[in-house]
Amino acid sequence: MELSADFYSFLLIGFVAQLVDGALGMAYGAISSALLLSMGVPPAACSLSVHSAEVATTAVSGFSHWRHGNVNPALFKRLALFGVIGAAIGAATVGWVDASALKPWIALYLFGIGVLVLWRLLRPSVKPAPADPARRTGVLGVVAGFLDAAGGGGWGSITTTQLVARGVPPRFVVGSVNAAEFLVSVTVTAILLPQIGFTHVDVVLGLLIGGVIAAPVAARVVKRAEPRFARFATGITIMLLCGYNLAQTFG
Repeated sequence: MELSADFYSFLLIGFVAQLVDGALGMAYGAISSALLLSMGVPPAACSLSVHSAEVATTAVSGFSHWRHGNVNPALFKRLALFGVIGAAIGAATVGWVDASALKPWIALYLFGIGVLVLWRLLRPSVKPAPADPARRTGVLGVVAGFLDAAGGGGWGSITTTQLVARGVPPRFVVGSVNAAEFLVSVTVTAILLPQIGFTHVDVVLGLLIGGVIAAPVAARVVKRAEPRFARFATGITIMLLCGYNLAQTFG
């Protein structure tokens, strides 16, 4: 198969998006989906393309985080179970809804994800680490899985900000969220692929290869990064995402 010149642009996007996502627990789907929507890709095809690439990137990222000791087993299991349930419902919804009616709402949702993360970051109170980090994560997993599948991104932005706000150590939040995202991505891909077929091959391959290269690097970064640096990097990332999504929504 002959790849287009745009393939290398998507490879770079996949690398940067996974580097951010693997280190901060968010933004791969939001960055990728915002780009694809701006190029006119229908929401269902956008979600399938992003999650197809994420099957590989999250597998590598999740394994890397597990190898570096960043995964909390109880938190991972609960997020994965309820995230899959929500993702299945969201994928079924986006696959059957009219694309022209859904696209502006998806763009607005992606912008809202940026606002949510920034708001969580600026909250002045920091709670102590909970004794059971997996407690009360069922509804969070279902909601995040549904919105991620329907909008093509947002799993990490929703789960990571909520868990960090509850006082769960960022290292275990990022590792567990990334590992659980693998099963969420597999679920979305398995449901949407028979409905709409495999399209936008260059996009998927570019995002996938770039993400796989970045995943081990990101896992090492989150293990060694200082919390203050991580919070600063998160703030910068979210401000960029907010500006980009705002321009795409009203441009």
